Formats: sequence, structure tokens, C-alpha cells
Amino acid sequence: MKALTTAATGMLAQQLNVEVISNNLANLNTTAFKRQRPEFQDLLYQNIERVGANTSAQGTVAPSGLQVGVGVRAASTVRMMEQGGMDRTENTLDIAINGPGFFRIQLPDGQEAYTRGGSFQLDQNGGLVTADGFIVQPNIVIPQEARDITINQEGEVQIILDGQVQPQIVGQLDLATFANDAGLEAQGGNLFLETQASGPPNVAVPGTNGFGTVRQGYLERSNVNPVIEITNMITAQRAYELNSRVIRAADEMLNAVNSIS
Repeated sequence: MKALTTAATGMLAQQLNVEVISNNLANLNTTAFKRQRPEFQDLLYQNIERVGANTSAQGTVAPSGLQVGVGVRAASTVRMMEQGGMDRTENTLDIAINGPGFFRIQLPDGQEAYTRGGSFQLDQNGGLVTADGFIVQPNIVIPQEARDITINQEGEVQIILDGQVQPQIVGQLDLATFANDAGLEAQGGNLFLETQASGPPNVAVPGTNGFGTVRQGYLERSNVNPVIEITNMITAQRAYELNSRVIRAADEMLNAVNSIS
């Protein structure tokens, strides 16, 4: 009885669905987190009578055929890259991206990663780094004697030193965009890596055509909608229960056959 294995694939698919939803909800308050959505495909079909097959010597054909499906499989988990809302933090080194783009981050092994989580800090040398100490590219160093830091919407970093009136430019932030943002590979820690699916990065200063701007003193919120996620979880749970009922029904049918004497 194929219903047993078919329903089992449905239960496995809904289990994955719940796991993705639970990860979305777990990151409800993660800065700039991008939710995922699982997508599924039906499995191969068993052709008992192939559609379009000849049904007589006179050339008549089967208009629909007879196919039996064998279940479902997970096709992909698509990352939804729409922008989250913004929270004002009043922190000088908190920077949010308004529009397309990613900050460039240099990993310890020299590889470049990308993030929209702009909760930055200064290291022991005054360099702009992430919470894990990874250097923000291009490398910007804030002098220790700086008494005020300003970052405008175009990513220009300015400081004011004691005894000075005019601000001094110490660096320029840039952003990277990709042809397919969803093709980036998540690494955890709010970091993504370039893949063949994402395409190479296109780097430019904020505010350039096709690039977002930056806002100092703000952080981007997660784009997870808890109401939608809870609704999806209820739907997945019901689908899981229905598939389990199919297995129970198939088991009862097999018991009925075995009891025939």
C-alpha cells in the first residue's frame, strides 16, 4: 500500500516546515534577520496508464491517463529579503541600511562576508568592527581623541576633534548588492557569503542608483511577522495530523485484509 510511504513523505515535509517556522520565530528579535520560507515539490509519478497512449488500433489515445503520485519532497528554503522596520537606538555606531545593500565584513581568514546587521563597535585600535571583532570594509579607524562621530546618509564618516570646529572626514562606508540576494549562503552571526547563485557583489557608496542609504543611530529589525508565522505553524500542524491519519487509515485497511480468512 503506497499510502503509507506517501503519507510519510508528507509528515517529513511538514516537520521541515515547522522547523523553518520555529527558526523564524526564534529570530524574531535578531537584528536584520531575514525569514525563510520552505517550498515543496511533488515526487515522481507512477504511470499505470500513460497519458496520450494509444487505446486502440484505430489510433485513439487516452485523454488523461492514470497516474499515482508517491508523495512530496522539500525543494528549497527561500530567504525573503524584504526590509524590516527600523528601531532608533541613539547609539552612534549603530547603522541601518534603508534600501538595497549589505555591509562588507572581512573574516579572520581573509574571506569577505556581507551583513545588514549594523550594530558596530570599535576595537582596541579604533577600527570599526562587528560584535565578533570582524573588520568592517573598507577599514575605518576612529582616532581616540575624537569627541563626536557623524555618519551621513551617503556613508561618509566624519569626526570632530577637540579644539576644532570643522568636521574631519576619516572614511567612507560602501555597500554591496547582488543580482540574487536570496542566493547568498547564510553563515550565522548575521553574515552571508557570496555563492555562484548570488552572483558577484556590486560595490558602491550608499545613495548611488540602485543602492540604499544608511541611517546612523538606527538598527533594522527582523522581517519576521509573528502573526503570519503562527498561522503557518497551525496550518503545518494540521497537515501533519492529516498525513498521520492517512497512515492510520492505511494500517487499518491492511489489518482488514490480513483478517480475511
